[in-house]
Amino acid sequence: MGLAQTWPYLLALLLASGLDIASNLMLKKSQGFSRKTYGLAAMLLMVGALSCLAYIVTGLPLAVAWALWTSLGVLGTALGGWLLFGQKIRLQGWAGMAVLLAGMVLLYAG
Repeated sequence: MGLAQTWPYLLALLLASGLDIASNLMLKKSQGFSRKTYGLAAMLLMVGALSCLAYIVTGLPLAVAWALWTSLGVLGTALGGWLLFGQKIRLQGWAGMAVLLAGMVLLYAG
């Protein structure tokens, strides 16, 4: 399947990943669900992400869709923690993110 046929699924993948990242960041803000509004937001965002994923797997192989979704979620959550919460990322962490990006490109291309 070429890019012309897969672009709607790739757009949905970006949306699902964005919802996943937002969910993870809200989970951090919820402080272990002690802040109920953030906890509820985290759950609703994850439902949205999984709903997108349900659509994505109708057009992309499950292994590719799941790997790309979770990898983008890891990258976005790590960067979000760094930018929004001041969490430290050491050199090995940056290198790991570069390897993860390369792996996603290879997986999609393969």
